[in-house]
Amino acid sequence: DTVQRVLLGGLKVYETTPPTLPADSKRPAILVFSKTNGCRHEEAIPAANTLFAQMANDNGWGHFQTENGATFSPDILARFDAVVFNNVSGDVFTPEQRAALKTYLENGGGFVGIHGSGGDMSYAWDWYVNDLIGTQFIGHPMDPQFQKATIRVENTVHPASRELPATWERTDEWYSFAKSARKPGVDVLATLDETTYSPKGMFGQKLAMGKDHPIIWSHCTGKGRSLYSALGHQASAYAEPEHRKLLN
Repeated sequence: DTVQRVLLGGLKVYETTPPTLPADSKRPAILVFSKTNGCRHEEAIPAANTLFAQMANDNGWGHFQTENGATFSPDILARFDAVVFNNVSGDVFTPEQRAALKTYLENGGGFVGIHGSGGDMSYAWDWYVNDLIGTQFIGHPMDPQFQKATIRVENTVHPASRELPATWERTDEWYSFAKSARKPGVDVLATLDETTYSPKGMFGQKLAMGKDHPIIWSHCTGKGRSLYSALGHQASAYAEPEHRKLLN
């Protein structure tokens, strides 16, 4: 299973029958999705699912967690105010499910993508990487894989980053991208200071992006709102007070 996920193009599992949702759900409501046809973050996914369930309970939100791609239909998505991609990887949707998500976001739905949800080496769906995430993942350090580094918060008024410290030091698996996500319409909330860690991948791969290395950003997708954070490989990340503030 792991070899197929990582080296042989991923799994080819597509659901066509949706799960049964509760008859009644509070609003606002979040749909937490953690399907992986590619690399699976075995420790992070359950930790993040637990955190989002707790947040929903604490805030009085409706909440549903699933790995069933058939949940992405117009009728079901209409019951939610935002979808959270919890380390989603690989090609997880049928064409109809892709269209449902795209239409949902363009018509005003919200999207939050965490870590592995923007961490595939290639994508079967160009819109997802080019428009929704906004840039292509190219790798992460392996010498060592987890390093302490400094995040510099740029936006101190955005709801996701306004409670974060101006400089935030923490340990993670740091993603690099083919280009900066910064462009007109994209609000970079925080960048990674490459002078505080070693951006070198497997076999000496050069992962440095230079002075502009966005690590958390947000933008509009049609009438919808989207946020992507590359943080959160380890389960322990979801117990960090600052990280919890970001995701809440």
